[in-house]
Amino acid sequence: MRKQMTAIITSCSLILSSCSGGGSSSDGSSSDGSSTGNSAPPPSPPPPSSAARLYSDPAPESLTVTDVERVISLAVAEAQARNLPSTIAVVDRVGNVLGVFVMNGANLGLKIPDAPVGASSNTDLQGLNLPAPAAVAGAIAKAITGAYLSSSGNAFSTRTASQIVQQHFPPAPTTVGLESGPLYGVQFSQLPCSDMMQRFGSFGAAALIGPKRSPLGLSADTGGFPLYKNGVVVGGIGVMGDGIYGFDPNILDVDNDTEEFIALAATQGFAPSEDIKAERISVDGTLLRYSDATTAGLRGRTAQSFAALSGSVGNLARVPGYSSGSIIAGSVFGSEASGVRAATTAEFSNRDAYILSDGSGTNRFPIRAGTDAASVATPLSIAEARALLEESFTTMSRARGQIRRPSGSHAQMTISLVDTHGAVLGIVRGPDAPVFGTDVSLQKARTAAFFSNPRAASDLAANASRHVGTFLGKARTFFGNSNIFTGQHAWTTRAISNISRPYFPDGEIGRPPGPFSPDINGFNPFSTGLQSALIAGNITTHVGFLLGSNPDTPTRCTTTPDIATGQNRLQNGIQIFPGSVPVYRGSTLVGAIGVSGDGIDQDDMAGFLGANNAGLRVGGIGNAPPAIRTDQIEVTVGGTKIRLRYIGCPFAPFLDTSLQNVCQGL
Repeated sequence: MRKQMTAIITSCSLILSSCSGGGSSSDGSSSDGSSTGNSAPPPSPPPPSSAARLYSDPAPESLTVTDVERVISLAVAEAQARNLPSTIAVVDRVGNVLGVFVMNGANLGLKIPDAPVGASSNTDLQGLNLPAPAAVAGAIAKAITGAYLSSSGNAFSTRTASQIVQQHFPPAPTTVGLESGPLYGVQFSQLPCSDMMQRFGSFGAAALIGPKRSPLGLSADTGGFPLYKNGVVVGGIGVMGDGIYGFDPNILDVDNDTEEFIALAATQGFAPSEDIKAERISVDGTLLRYSDATTAGLRGRTAQSFAALSGSVGNLARVPGYSSGSIIAGSVFGSEASGVRAATTAEFSNRDAYILSDGSGTNRFPIRAGTDAASVATPLSIAEARALLEESFTTMSRARGQIRRPSGSHAQMTISLVDTHGAVLGIVRGPDAPVFGTDVSLQKARTAAFFSNPRAASDLAANASRHVGTFLGKARTFFGNSNIFTGQHAWTTRAISNISRPYFPDGEIGRPPGPFSPDINGFNPFSTGLQSALIAGNITTHVGFLLGSNPDTPTRCTTTPDIATGQNRLQNGIQIFPGSVPVYRGSTLVGAIGVSGDGIDQDDMAGFLGANNAGLRVGGIGNAPPAIRTDQIEVTVGGTKIRLRYIGCPFAPFLDTSLQNVCQGL
């Protein structure tokens, strides 16, 4: 595949027109959702009335054409002052590319770092050296990351993303031995192949329906920030100038990063309030990082008008699959035109619920019954699907947000339900939940359903990539079980995360990697093991499309076999951090819930208690029987027996009660 990509990039060109949650892990907690058989579940208080509103609707703000021109002009002024001609991308909150400006003389190449021990250990996306003008892909990905990770309660940048996706948290030479970042693996979401994410031109050439895909997933390279108007996140800015699409492995020093200064300059007048920036939010006692660049360090003179810049300092770029080469206004998030809007009472009973729409009033993912009658004797009914989503949403709305300011805010997430074929049976979200959680929640649901399915091992073995097959072999050896992933166990993404880290147990130096992870010497955020191996071909195919040498990747990630024509269990890839549970009818797998958008323990809890409470409400369904959960699996490493995890719940998570250990005994 790498040789194929090398051949592709030697003759590529892109048309330039003159006219574009983390949260903490509770792995040290005693409340992991496993059944001890010794304690009764705590009583559950009544849920809030469906007539009550707990959340505010997002204010109707958006970026105008004048705003986009202003953002680009501010970035250009700083780039000129620092003598770094750059590529500048602006997107709205749902990822529509509103403009890409390429300055004269900009470095349009894009180099992804090699593996830690050098190019000889490169796998997947490590070491790719892409020709001009691949930098536009990096700039768009950075802008989307700033927009998608942020909300009215938290402002995260690509520097924040870098901090939370690496092999140790916080990443630094002195933190070796600590666990991986809470959102380790989130960079491989919002993928260009995802069937969840929309493409430029979908629903008509002028449609602004989101969420839109990212050309490179989420970015950990500094130089991407969210944009705000009147306290509302309305988009993001991304800058590529140095040609290196990397990450920051040392959070302890303060970088003098030119791309970050240029992007920060572009946020002047569009910056978040100080109170919601990442450095006001802590995870496991560590404050997150928003920016090493400061406004005091900006050098740019007063920005020129965009009209004075266009055609003289640089030009707008036409980017296949993303932009027609002009500046457009952004959509109003929460409106029908954005593709994210309030649910009607017929669509969802809770008045706070939001759904994904097609721009014409139709819910893209309405609640429905399971589609997997060919595989399951009694698929999920529409009443059961509704109960699972509603009970998970109710749990979410009672929970204290981990990554939201001010303290005491209600958590906001996206919740996805799938059947055993990976078909979506409904998606619901909080009004201001970060956009990234939309795709991630579906990845999590499909991951739990896939690995709990009797056909998981055979599907992995049949993948077109031999690299994928090696991870299955490693898992069989690791567990001493040739039948692993054949339906014997119920797998959550927390359990998959346990075996997807470059040390097992996570963070303990000197230990071997988990079977789904590369060795520590082969890890960086562009190679996470099975997760990246499954979709690396999709990304390189898409880059080839951007560079003009081949058709685009299909709307389907991975080459695992289809269940039926056009239907695949992993159509938007897998996810390897917590926030999902499989759903069972007795001992039979019938689906899975995925949750994303706040702390990972809050995500776990919303799905786990949602499945439990839905079972109490309608009967017949619920969480996996305790005997088959992954917390019953022990692995011996270095003479020590280590038990996998299943879920992790916050200790005292609710705003409406002081109950503790809310998942214990269930």
